[in-house]
Amino acid sequence: MRKRYIKNMNMLTKEEISKVNSGRVCVIGCGGLGGFVIEGLVRLGFENMTIVDNDVFDQTNLNRQLLANESNISASKSLIASERIKKINSNCTVNPITLKFDQKFGKKIIANHDIVIDAVDNAKTKLLIEEYCKELKIPMVHGAIGGWFGQVANIMPGDDLLKKIYAHEQEGIETELGNPSFTPAVIANIMVSEALKIYLDKDILSNQLLTVNLLNNEFEKIDF
Repeated sequence: MRKRYIKNMNMLTKEEISKVNSGRVCVIGCGGLGGFVIEGLVRLGFENMTIVDNDVFDQTNLNRQLLANESNISASKSLIASERIKKINSNCTVNPITLKFDQKFGKKIIANHDIVIDAVDNAKTKLLIEEYCKELKIPMVHGAIGGWFGQVANIMPGDDLLKKIYAHEQEGIETELGNPSFTPAVIANIMVSEALKIYLDKDILSNQLLTVNLLNNEFEKIDF
């Protein structure tokens, strides 16, 4: 086992670490949530990643997006994320995609992955990700954030959880409430934890939505 993963020992076995190294993860969205998710996944040991975002960084991202800094304003979020991954682990295979995740490209993008991470900020795209994951039988980890609040859920093949949560395709709460720096960090790391547990067949959130209220330090599981 490589020295870089020694600190993952005891929590994970050598066999589990090796399995994680070969896992194929697709992260859709490289902004507030996605930046922290990508950072967590690569440091945990996932070495095969597709990262998707057609947006570029702007100054409004500097308050909360891990990958944003003054020197990369107007740069592609997915390309900057790819550079970050390679700086952390040069052994990683990274496929940065600057296309919009939509009906034209979405299904092709997520095919042949073990897990898909939903880190986008609009309901329409979230529902499309869920639809394609269901068709391709790929587990999906959902996250959303806004202000002091966030939520996480796992959508396993055959589930339609997001159709219940986003019944009217409303915009994500981030649009209305904005985001401080700490909310995406907390929610993203819960998402990384759930992705790891899915991949290693451990106990996960199942048919439940985990809601997080950081203002009152309240965590609640809602059954669906």
